[in-house]
Amino acid sequence: MELNYDFFYQWTTKNLKLNLDGYKETQLQRRIATSMKNAGAESLEEYAVVIEKNPEAKQKFLDYITINVTDFFRNKDIFEEFEDQLVNELLVKFPSLKIWSAACSTGAEAYSIAMILAKHNVKLQNKILATDIDETILQKGRDGIYNEYELKNLEYNLRDKYFQESKGKYHVNNSIKRTVEFKRHDLISDAYPKNYHVIVCRNVMIYFKNDVKNEIYRKISEALVPGGLYFAGATETIYNPAQYNLKKLTPFIYQKDA
Repeated sequence: MELNYDFFYQWTTKNLKLNLDGYKETQLQRRIATSMKNAGAESLEEYAVVIEKNPEAKQKFLDYITINVTDFFRNKDIFEEFEDQLVNELLVKFPSLKIWSAACSTGAEAYSIAMILAKHNVKLQNKILATDIDETILQKGRDGIYNEYELKNLEYNLRDKYFQESKGKYHVNNSIKRTVEFKRHDLISDAYPKNYHVIVCRNVMIYFKNDVKNEIYRKISEALVPGGLYFAGATETIYNPAQYNLKKLTPFIYQKDA
């Protein structure tokens, strides 16, 4: 049976405020069909009803489609490069910073950045902005409670300094928690905030169509101040950064031209 994806895209936009038009079609439709079957639905119209009536089914769908996978200091060697650029590039030019962690998932990346800032006593103009399209995942970020696997890349001294362990769960200390603010934001359809010194947006571009990806890169560049840094994911190379007014500093860190 042929599935009515046009209906489902329109339904998710209207009812979930989730714009699926910009995602790579083959990959996205395969994931939707799998999620539908796992929920026991036989059509996308039926699946829409299941999602609408069952909060657990809704969350499973959002998790599966938006790929909520993250951990602290993911790709640790790249994070070390980011820390080096932050200290030796940005802090030389700017006395205080505005930082945005886009597509932040559960917030591990935003909190990782907060630990780096604490280490170097970096002044912030505002709290680190951490955004995602999934409100439930954002709430997990606000709660700041993680399992041991999510902390696998975290050095023990940071774990001891910034987390409290309780019943096998690790709670982010308030000293780090209060430096991050979580808000809903859709990279495809929402307006972008401006005048950021750092934008971190990692491991999400691979799911978007090329024209949508190009538009997001353009908007990220516009959201950066001249000299600001864009920190990309480990599988996300920009092949012609100059078209977005960016230059490559390392394989996954770009700087907006002055």
